[in-house]
Amino acid sequence: MKATLATTALFCVGVANAFFAPTAFTGQQLTAGTSAPSRTTTGVTMKIFDWKRRESEDGLVLDRVAVDTLKPAPGSRQRHKRKGRGIAAGQGASCGFGMRGQKSRSGPGVRAGFEGGQQPLYRRLPKLVGRPMGPGHTKKQFNLIKLDALNGLDEGATVNFESLRAAGKVTKTKHRWHKVVGGMELETTGLTVQAHGFTKSAVEAIEAKGGKCQLLSPTTNEVLSMDEEEEEE
Repeated sequence: MKATLATTALFCVGVANAFFAPTAFTGQQLTAGTSAPSRTTTGVTMKIFDWKRRESEDGLVLDRVAVDTLKPAPGSRQRHKRKGRGIAAGQGASCGFGMRGQKSRSGPGVRAGFEGGQQPLYRRLPKLVGRPMGPGHTKKQFNLIKLDALNGLDEGATVNFESLRAAGKVTKTKHRWHKVVGGMELETTGLTVQAHGFTKSAVEAIEAKGGKCQLLSPTTNEVLSMDEEEEEE
């Protein structure tokens, strides 16, 4: 009994000495004017993957444009979607191709122009001689020549775009075809006007002054005959 009491007393004395003895702690000592550092999230630097929620704290520092500060605009460079890496990723399992159908199978899929077996569009359209795929969607862009550009020329002369440009009546253009349009008053009489197109009012004004209109070929720039003019119309 006495041995047990002595052992207990020695243990208590050792614990007291270890608790109250001076240690080698050299950390910051708290005084009346200081407080313990908080563990809030305001001082923690976190990486936000959503660029719309990103707030730049050093925006004023990176205002200058230099080689070492160039970077893509926020949101312009998106990460590549990794498919087939689990259903939790959003593009797993069927990888966005569905479970059934020809487009979900392996391989290149259907060819271009295939419409499931029905008559495709390129076979439904009519075929033209020399142009098997039709006229296409090209549109003629004309250089417009007004009637007042024909004033001041010699009476009875033959007029085309080259002669008008040599006389300083018109300027150069990037268009290949030229069209005479009305709306202005024509004073010169007896002109033979050659162009790739005429408006109805321009033809009436030229013929009213004793002149005539000659239609030019869009490919050879030669004067077309009456039969060729009817085919062009």
